Amino acid sequence: MKHRRNLIIGAVLSAATAALALQTVSAPQQDSPPASPWTESQTSGEGVSATDTPLFQGCAYSWANRPAPELTETLDAQIKKINPDASATATQFGEDCLKADGSVTFGVMQTDFKVRLPVDDLSKEEEFGNWVAQVMQLVTAIPREEIPGLNYGFVEFWFEKNESERIVFRVPIQDYLNAAQEKTGAVLFQMFYTPP
Repeated sequence: MKHRRNLIIGAVLSAATAALALQTVSAPQQDSPPASPWTESQTSGEGVSATDTPLFQGCAYSWANRPAPELTETLDAQIKKINPDASATATQFGEDCLKADGSVTFGVMQTDFKVRLPVDDLSKEEEFGNWVAQVMQLVTAIPREEIPGLNYGFVEFWFEKNESERIVFRVPIQDYLNAAQEKTGAVLFQMFYTPP
């Protein structure tokens, strides 16, 4: 049994060594270094020119935010009708594509909103939940084709007593549509707010 196992191991090792030697011998020889996949040489009648032209037109991606002034103006005006002290902004979230030539294009993934409301007391969960319901009705009433991005974003709520005392939380728009449209008051507030 041992003898047979040793024969099989020897045959496998011999075959592997022969295959490796064959690949090394038959590999093509290169007299010059391979051309870079990132550039192409331009030739003319006199030979190769002194400049290379980039071939790669891909992107270096990075997360990015962009203001959405038209949506901000629209939502802020609607919010101020409910409470003149409140404010709203809209921001597009996505990716910058930085190309080799230095140009940048932005791809929107979702639009996010921020709504700020000054308050005197941070314990009024019932009132805060009703405010959230009013704002979410405004946001979800915006036609989907007017909100850039493939995904629904979120609405970030700021209830601010002063610079150091505030409650901040996010309501993902899709979660609201799926499970919270009929909720109001403290129930809605507690659904999305997690105390620190």
